[in-house]
Formats: sequence, structure tokens, C-alpha cells
Amino acid sequence: MTGPGPGDIEPVPVVIVGAGPVGVTAATLLGQYGVQCLVLDRWDGVYPQPRAVHLDDEIYRVLARMGIAEQFAAVTRPAAGLRLVDRNHRVLGEFDRAGEVGRHGHPRANMFDQPELEHLLRTNLKDQPTVRLVGNVEVTEVAQDGAGRVRVDLIDRVTGEHESVLATYVLGCDGANSLVRSAIGATMEDLGFGQRWLVVDVDTTADLGQWEGVHQVCDPGRAATYMRVGDRRYRWEFRLLPGETAADFGSLATLRPLMRPWVEGVPDAELALVRVAEYTFRAQLADRWRDRNVFLLGDAAHLTPPFIGQGLCAGVRDSMNLSWKLAGVLRGELPESVLDTYEAERRPHAKALIKLAKLVGAAMTQGGAAGNLLRRMVAPRLQWAPGLRERLLDSETPPLRRGELVLGSRRSLAGRLCPNAELADGRRFDDVATGGFVLVSAVPLTGEQAHRLRAAGITVVEAGAGSALRGWLRAGRATAALVRPDHTVLASGRDLATLCEIAPSWTLAG
Repeated sequence: MTGPGPGDIEPVPVVIVGAGPVGVTAATLLGQYGVQCLVLDRWDGVYPQPRAVHLDDEIYRVLARMGIAEQFAAVTRPAAGLRLVDRNHRVLGEFDRAGEVGRHGHPRANMFDQPELEHLLRTNLKDQPTVRLVGNVEVTEVAQDGAGRVRVDLIDRVTGEHESVLATYVLGCDGANSLVRSAIGATMEDLGFGQRWLVVDVDTTADLGQWEGVHQVCDPGRAATYMRVGDRRYRWEFRLLPGETAADFGSLATLRPLMRPWVEGVPDAELALVRVAEYTFRAQLADRWRDRNVFLLGDAAHLTPPFIGQGLCAGVRDSMNLSWKLAGVLRGELPESVLDTYEAERRPHAKALIKLAKLVGAAMTQGGAAGNLLRRMVAPRLQWAPGLRERLLDSETPPLRRGELVLGSRRSLAGRLCPNAELADGRRFDDVATGGFVLVSAVPLTGEQAHRLRAAGITVVEAGAGSALRGWLRAGRATAALVRPDHTVLASGRDLATLCEIAPSWTLAG
């Protein structure tokens, strides 16, 4: 970093404001492409309080891409599924996913302690020589000069010294109260949801004797959620009643009436409160995610209620979507126009999941006595509805909308994720993708086609007879698919020659 200086200071290619999971993910992915990044955070180390507790198999796949799949496996606990119960804890319905592995090669639902995940991410970041993380700094202003440079002003929180750094691009990963969002004049659009909840984290070695999945208490009077996060960690969430605050529940004595159905018979001495906090669950979306060379990611761009466990996932998807595009532009391999696709792709996707979270939350917790009656009648039958169980437990998210980097009809594979399927040699798709473009084909390429693709840095993966990839192509009415570095299908179809013509225009290689 430098103090304010003359206009000929060479800017850092990317400055990332915020070193939470979203910011560190973006930095790691950019670092894997050799992009120089400076990450700025107001904390010197990992923020110690638990927040997010769930990620799906798609995000697990991103962690594997970053090289920490094995480390994460040691600190995560696959969730067994979802159980719906009424106010008296009678089971309304149960959707068991124990032992299931999703299309991305990992368990579909994974519980974890956020500080442990952040520690893994930061430790892993040290393997990226082009990335520098600076803590204990407060970013105070982000301003663009109109010449493709961004000035980031900051204060050293230890010395009080004012400093500045120039950047070509700035990524605002600085959370719900984002300064970067304010700096670009973006505002949050309220999508019509606001509930106050009490969040309780407990550490215990006691055996609570509970079913290992998520328990959702469907009660408009006192909706609640219980989940086991780790070997010793448990999370409860209780909707607060009017007039209640977290201060009313600062001890085990005041919490026990709420927690009693799960901890009956467990002495207070065996239950250690880690945190009791009040959160307002919101549904909000920034009206714009970009101003020229400044981008918003994660909670700076969107806030979702927690009912489908997609808050952290959405932010990691932002990093995955933007990082390869930004790397390609900085390396001169992709046109600058591809950066326009970031908001065009991610904003509708995030909005769709926010709406789904609102719907699920309302279905589980609202409706008064009539809602309770309807849930008692309908919930026990849901697990027998054809295909519904699979849909409720499926982690697949909506396809991206058609655009410059998503070519094809709505019925094609374009915009959907290529599965991390096992290949004939025992490896998986991601083992050979290496961060670049991949052409998956169920038919042989000509020598000329193979040569052109190799010259462009595009990997060819054969979808052999009887393979999962062959089945995926067949289900998508295709014989081949061109897959982007973020695992999204750019184009698919039965005309291999056309796909081979499209492919060499994308030269980003790992």
C-alpha cells in the first residue's frame, strides 16, 4: 500500500474489501489464475462468532476447487434431512437424505461452524503467492477517477494512519452494511420480508438423543429451528414475539423453556452457551451490483431468509461467477464486455432463491390456526407425493438466464451446471477441468477439431457409453456441451461441429 500519490502509481489489479468467506473465496479463485489481489479486512483474524452453518454440494464443490475439500470434510457434518414438527413436536413429515451424495460428488447438505471454515479458507489463501491479506484496516472511501482506476482510502485501526491504494477493480464483499455499496450509489430493494429471530449456539458433549437432521417447528406462535452443527455444536433459532429481545434470554435458565424439547434431562452444567443473538431475517436485493470497475458480492448485494440455507451459498456463487471472467479480462483473454454478464446472471438467480426462501418460511411458520390445521393435514402426505421428496431434498438451483455466456433454448442444458461425474478412469469431471473451458462430447471428435480445441486451451472430456455424463447429455437432448470454468454450460446441442466452432473463441485456461 502507498499513501496518496501521483496519478502514475501502478494500480493493484484487484482489491477485495472484506475477508469473510465470499471475499477469501474470490481472492483464492483469482489467485489460482495468477491474478494479483489485495484483500482488506477490519479484523486481524477470523471473526470468532458462528453465523452461517450450512452449505450445499455445489458450494462444497467450490471448496474442492480451492483445494480444501479434505480439510472441510474433517470439520463438517452431513445433515440427515428435514423433519417438520408441530408445536407439540409431533412429526408432521420427514425427508431423510442420510448418506446421499449429490450430482456434484459431495453430500447435498453440510453443517459446519463458520469460524472453522474461515480458518481453513485463510490458511489455504497462504498458498496463493499473488494474494495479500491485510487486516485491522477500515476502508473509508471507494472512488473511481473515470480513467479505469479506483482509489480505496483506509485507516490502519492500530496506528490510526490514513492510507490509500489504487486498484483496477474493486470487489465489495463487505457485508450487509456495505460501504462499497454506498460508494457506488446502490440501494437495497426490500422484497417484503422481515422477522426477528433469536439465534442460540450451544457447545456440549452430552448426547441429546435427537434425530440428526434439521427440525423445523411449524408454529406461527413460536416458530423454531433446531440443527446439529458439529460433534459438540448445536444451533437453535426461535422467532421472537413482539416486545421480546435477546436480552430476555441471556442465560440457560431463561432459554430452557424454549429448548426443553431437545435438552430435557441434560443438566445446565453440561450446556455451554456460545452465543445468544437477535437477528432480523430480511429479503433484500441491491438495485445494481456494479458501477464501472466496482462490483458487489455476497451480503453486500443480497440478503435472504435462512429457511433454505442459501445465504452463504449465494455469496460463494457470486465469487465463482465473477472470478474467471475477471481473470480472463485482466489476462487479455476475454473481452471486457463479459463483466456485464455478472449482474445479468447472478441477480435473477439470487432473487429466485430469496423468493423460494420466503415461500418456505411462510409455509412453515405462518397462517395462524388455519395454517396449523393445513400443515397437519398436508405435511404427512408430502413425502409420498411423486417426485416431491426428491425435489425438496434436491440441492439443484435454477439455471442461469440466457445471455452472452449462456446460449440456447430454455429446454437445453445451457445455464445449468455440469455434474461433477465420475469418469471412466476413476477421476471426476473437476479433476480434469482445471479451471478452464471443457467440451463434453458423447461422439468422437475429428483430428482437426481436437487439435483446434487443444490449441485454444480447451479440455475435451469423453462421455462414454453408460456413463453419468452420457446420461446427463441425453437427458438434455444433446450429444455435446461446452462447459464454462464455473461449471455452467455455455452451450449444448446435437451439432458437435457448431460447438467446436464456438469453443475456440473462449481461451481461458487454468
